[in-house]
Amino acid sequence: MIGALFHSEDVPVQDRFDCWRELVGRTRSSEVISRHVDDFHAEHRLMELGSVTVWSSSFLPARFRRNARMVRQSDPELLHLSLLLHGELALVHSGQTHTFKAGDIHVVSSSQPYDLQSADAGHRHAVQGIGVDIPTSLLPLPQHRMNLVLGRSLPAHNGLGALTTQFLTSMQAQADLLQPADAPRLGTVVVDLVSAWLAHVLEAEAALPPETRQRTLARRIQTFIQHNLHDPDLTPPVIAAAHHISLSYLHKIAREHMGDEPVATSIRRRRLEAARRDLADPTQRTTPIHVIAARWGIVRASDFTRSFRAAYGLSPKDYRHRALSHYP
Repeated sequence: MIGALFHSEDVPVQDRFDCWRELVGRTRSSEVISRHVDDFHAEHRLMELGSVTVWSSSFLPARFRRNARMVRQSDPELLHLSLLLHGELALVHSGQTHTFKAGDIHVVSSSQPYDLQSADAGHRHAVQGIGVDIPTSLLPLPQHRMNLVLGRSLPAHNGLGALTTQFLTSMQAQADLLQPADAPRLGTVVVDLVSAWLAHVLEAEAALPPETRQRTLARRIQTFIQHNLHDPDLTPPVIAAAHHISLSYLHKIAREHMGDEPVATSIRRRRLEAARRDLADPTQRTTPIHVIAARWGIVRASDFTRSFRAAYGLSPKDYRHRALSHYP
């Protein structure tokens, strides 16, 4: 497991808000207040991924205020990214007020004042979100360009924004299964994704190091493959065309950033793994085997049987029989 998990119910009522505020304050140096201090409820998971911190939190309405005096006294020079999953927030930044709803992402900097609070602060409706705190020195983008994205809602529902959102939510969902040794690598992935996404927003991708662009492209390709396994026409040339790269460059990216597995082999392995899961699913025991194979892009039953046997040592029929034998 990566990260420390806090449940407010595990501490006395009078200490709950202070304990949660102390956890938030480890990476976000702001004044935190709430109208619900006397009966505060929160859950908070803090994941330290090398120099990067990612946290998920669910809490009763609160206010996070960082003023100019606090900036002058101490500036950790962090970029604070917030993905709102539930609730509504209002942010005052550079004299302008912005509101955010579930699914929105916004960014602020520890080097500038801000005032963020729950839009319905008087009600006991929990706010839920994921935060990312990255040293600005790790982001290969000019500061004057970065200032252009601060305080406003950023596109998070498609492209690199959606990919960043999916990665953060998936990482939180899998936190109990991740190992401490994974933390530095995950931190690198977070920095690469956020850098590439912000650069795309700023139309400044040329400022990113080639290695960052390649790793981000590799993750986009892997996501594309996973989402299109059902398509029998999913082939390396199709993938290359969809990403506006040459076939040879696709294979180069695969060798260097996708586990040195040929693209066609990766597609076949993913399809077989997905089909195997379905064959072992008791709720699908009446679904014909050829239907399951076709669902995952393998339209010829003979090809599916041959590939499945080569991968798992059993025919699809025998595997299903063995996997479901202990179910009534």
